[in-house]
Amino acid sequence: MDYEIINLMIMYIIAYSMNIYQAVYDLVSQIPSGKVSTYGGIAKALGDVRASRAVGRILNSNPKLIDIPCHRVVHSNSDVGGYRLGIKKKIELLEDEGIGVRDWKVEAFSSHLFSDFVTDYPLKKLRDEQIAMGKKVVLDDAFEKIETVAGVDAAYSGGNAYGTCVVFDYSTKKIIDEKTVVSKIDFPYISTYLSFREYPVIEKTVKSLSEKPTVLMFDGNGVLHPFGIGIASHAGVLLDIPTIGVAKNLLCGTLEFIPKKQGDFSRVVYKNKTIGFCLKSSKNAKPVFISPGHKISFESSLKIVKEFCKYRIPEPIRIADMIGKRKREVIKTLPLFP
Repeated sequence: MDYEIINLMIMYIIAYSMNIYQAVYDLVSQIPSGKVSTYGGIAKALGDVRASRAVGRILNSNPKLIDIPCHRVVHSNSDVGGYRLGIKKKIELLEDEGIGVRDWKVEAFSSHLFSDFVTDYPLKKLRDEQIAMGKKVVLDDAFEKIETVAGVDAAYSGGNAYGTCVVFDYSTKKIIDEKTVVSKIDFPYISTYLSFREYPVIEKTVKSLSEKPTVLMFDGNGVLHPFGIGIASHAGVLLDIPTIGVAKNLLCGTLEFIPKKQGDFSRVVYKNKTIGFCLKSSKNAKPVFISPGHKISFESSLKIVKEFCKYRIPEPIRIADMIGKRKREVIKTLPLFP
């Protein structure tokens, strides 16, 4: 492994150690009495307005209501929004601080709006890490022969992630290995930042295998990503393994056409570049979106996925999802489970 990859791994570890939950709570704590901010305002202070919904979910888990004054965070249209103790309690707290509320809206909204946050924009730092990693992505086949293809998937419950990897023999399409591991999850779901949420458990899962697979398939995107670095690319670079992304929804780009017949596909184009394919993988299901992750070509990515499609989702990912969900329920019942 070259020094640039080692440096990226060190940068990733530092990036992952960022506690986005605490960053949100710290920003909310800066809102003074008599002022309000918005979910989008907090997201911008984090460094990306895409995080607005994540801010709402994080505040719903606020461990110190009142002390961390999330009642001061409202919608951008001046609606007071939700509150874990109830909307009436939120309005009462706002009115106690001199903020008028009428018909569930903050009165004189602009005069109460606070935006002078002190922040180092943590999500901007993570974006910089993604962009640096994206420059290391290779879109050529790094293998002469495919021995095994594995699917990896992550499921969640409470504060834990359950990673499952299922390995198939490429020639027989038979399962030859599978592992499930559990890991604490400390990063919220934020669109285009999925890698920072899923990679830690995926790394543990793949490294628990007796042998590294030739190709690793992900329930997510590879280079079909606004910054060219979806979870399949991200993990491929850090794990130094050929990877493919298979997503159920189109994250970005436009289709040449919508394929109607099973086995048909069209290109996904973004900024005048092909970044993946839309494949009609099953007769009676919606298409899937395929993109190379790392150390594999567009052509090989499409070919391998098509060979594993019995249903909409290719077998390595579909089976990993099924096994992972089943084992998650078993693991949760164990007496020593955290």
